[in-house]
Amino acid sequence: MESKKSVSHRPSWDTYFLKVAMLVSERATCPRMHCGCVLVKDKQILATGYNGSIPGDDHCEDVGCMIEDNHCIRTIHAEMNAILQCSAHGVSTQGATAYVTNMPCTNCAKALITAGIKEVIIFSDYHDTKAEEFFKIAKVPLIRLEKPSNEINYDLSSFTSAVIIK
Repeated sequence: MESKKSVSHRPSWDTYFLKVAMLVSERATCPRMHCGCVLVKDKQILATGYNGSIPGDDHCEDVGCMIEDNHCIRTIHAEMNAILQCSAHGVSTQGATAYVTNMPCTNCAKALITAGIKEVIIFSDYHDTKAEEFFKIAKVPLIRLEKPSNEINYDLSSFTSAVIIK
């Protein structure tokens, strides 16, 4: 009996983690930018973060942004939230990779560097940032990739063991 050769649609690791960052960004609450960050080490997700208000505060999408110098200061950025999640749970970020939907702002770049992030992978740039300069100084590679597809390849009907809930 001849075995069927299956066609694999497995994304590369970089595409996978960038798509996770895209999904994480859907939780963002600042209408000026929805950003997602995934911190990864040894192909394992350490933490995720998205931009939103501090716990207990109003969300920008509900009450408006708090703008100073063309930046919303109400919002904690995705990268910072991911680092803070690691901090809150005692997870080391030393040597991890940051997959971020957008180029980090200056402060987030400094935080990623100080947290020991070894490389940053993005698919979109950001205005008014010195991130690239700081990454060069710290010798942290900044890798720009194409934006992954928005499509999720999950065809439940093609899985013989699946039962579709009606």
